[in-house]
Order: sequence, then structure tokens, then C-alpha cells
Amino acid sequence: MKKLDEEVEKIMVERFGKDTMIALATIEEETPYVRYVNAYYENGAFYVITYALSNKIKHMEQNPTVAIAGEWFTAHGKGINAGYFGKKENRVIAGKLKNAFAEWIDNGHNNFDDENTIILRIELTDGVLFSHGTRYEF
Repeated sequence: MKKLDEEVEKIMVERFGKDTMIALATIEEETPYVRYVNAYYENGAFYVITYALSNKIKHMEQNPTVAIAGEWFTAHGKGINAGYFGKKENRVIAGKLKNAFAEWIDNGHNNFDDENTIILRIELTDGVLFSHGTRYEF
């Protein structure tokens, strides 16, 4: 993962270290596809709960390079299927996602018994962040 400088990391956590909507773009056969996803930011990556058989995951299996955009922020990254939400290795981040997404996580949309309910990690590679008139590039 990309290590952001301290000031940028602080702004990213304040702005995106909670349930936040971002636009996520993937590519399939040179055609871009964009959708909004609920995401949570931590340590140079965004995390999304999604379905392993979704088009976004299928696209990333062919080309893991993605683009994202949020509040005064745009970036590129690498989409990584971290696997089943309930697996032991995902316990810590899954707990953080349950907390961040508490308002909607148990609305019946997610089936946490289904091993196709996964965590998508978007590791940032470069981006631009604007805050109070300052442009930060990483």
C-alpha cells in the first residue's frame, strides 16, 4: 500500500474513515464502468463489502487497476479481493466495517453466511486531494 504523508493521512481519515460514498471505476474490454459504493478508508486503502460474483469484481479479475473519486479527491488504485468477509484473516477489518456501516449493514442486503460476501480492498497508488485551498498529490 502507498504510505501517505502524515498531513494527507490525517485528512483522509477525517474525511473517509467512516461510511462514505465513493465512485469506483473499473474497465472491461476498454470500456469504463462507474458505480457508487459505500467505502471505509484506513492506511492507504479503501474497503468495500461486496459480492464476489459482481461485475466490478469480474472486471478487476481481468484488470485490477481502478479509479475512485470522493469529496474533493480522486485517485487510482489496485482492487484486491481480500476474500470472504467472515474468514479469520479478515476479522479485524470486518469488525471495523461492521462499525462503520452499522446503520445499514444488517438491512438484509448482505448475507454474511455466503462465502461470496467479500471484502474488496482498494490500495491507493496515486491521487490528488484538495483541502482548504491546498492541493496534495501523492
